[in-house]
Amino acid sequence: MSKRLGFVSNMERCVGCNACVIACKSYHGLEPDMKRRKVRELDENLVGSPVRAYLSASCQHCENPACMEACPTSAYSKREDGIVLHNRKVCIGCKMCQWACPYNAPTFNNVTKKMDKCDMCQERLDQGELPICVSCCPMEALELVEMDTLDESTLVKDVAGFPQGSITDANIRMKLPLSVKQVRR
Repeated sequence: MSKRLGFVSNMERCVGCNACVIACKSYHGLEPDMKRRKVRELDENLVGSPVRAYLSASCQHCENPACMEACPTSAYSKREDGIVLHNRKVCIGCKMCQWACPYNAPTFNNVTKKMDKCDMCQERLDQGELPICVSCCPMEALELVEMDTLDESTLVKDVAGFPQGSITDANIRMKLPLSVKQVRR
């Protein structure tokens, strides 16, 4: 079995600057209204006391991708390393994948009338480089990881206000921010 890739979003470090979003848009030449990655501000009481928390997320590159199952033209495929790819040439822009995805990862391109989504910068990975969102994060809040060897002792699979990863066996883990009580000890 080959390695299974995923993301860790460290909410302890993320400041919500959107550098990952902007780097992705620029690198992939996305239309102004399109985003492959989104930074969401989560409930300030996420950890039991008021603290600002952001979650940077894109396609979860799920073990059981709902987008792939919902697509009537088989425009989705999955690489051996777990990256879920979208083939625009086969896509008819029906939005079935967007409706099926609990994370709202596929995005409709109003210019091409096709869907678009994160491909984990597969061409960069194939050249030994990190995805652009990971390499451009000034706070090093995003990390590309091998899911099968990941030490999950300080990470969580689910965060309040974000769809549960167990729905599709998502390949993302999160590190929660410290609570005010933990900081003030």
